[in-house]
Amino acid sequence: MFYSFMRGLVRLIIGLINGKPRYQGRDNLPQGAYILVGPHRTWFDPLLYALAGSPMPFSFMAKEELFKNPVLRFILVHANAFPVNRNHPGPSAIKTPVKFLRSGKFSLIMFPSGTRHSQELKGGATVIAKMAGVPLIPTVYQGPLTFKRLFTRQQITVRFGKPIYIDRKLKLDDAGQKQIETKMLTAFDDLDQQIDPSFHYVDPATKKHAN
Repeated sequence: MFYSFMRGLVRLIIGLINGKPRYQGRDNLPQGAYILVGPHRTWFDPLLYALAGSPMPFSFMAKEELFKNPVLRFILVHANAFPVNRNHPGPSAIKTPVKFLRSGKFSLIMFPSGTRHSQELKGGATVIAKMAGVPLIPTVYQGPLTFKRLFTRQQITVRFGKPIYIDRKLKLDDAGQKQIETKMLTAFDDLDQQIDPSFHYVDPATKKHAN
């Protein structure tokens, strides 16, 4: 109930200040649970991924520091988020999302790079997908990169790619991880080109420091 309310509220706010987003490739979303993976470009792209994948409810990881605030903790817990220690993830960082996915009630939103300021992929999404037996859905966001830019009504676009299935026989050693990472990066580039052939992402933080 709370999740549905919050999703509706976010949809209303986005519509009022920016207009109607474009969601492309929704026919690539499977019926069951899956993991949305994409480059992390702004703090609010998880919200837009969740809207784009509606009506499927999503779970997502959040850094454990956010759960120290009681009000924010209430919102996060009821929005299906779970805490993760970024420096020392621990077994729960894998077990908790696998449990969510195996239940079939939730899909998962993950950013393989971990943060908005890194393009280097990590292997957590691949491990979770294999253990849970669900596909990875490559996804990209193009649009405003700051909350202030949302008010310029620059078009928001979220595009889903074809599922990437993890062979249960695939060993997730360095070679196996590299194989899946290459598929994800190629899919991200293809999706960006399909939305806008001239697109080039520039991290707002990097651009700010450059100025």
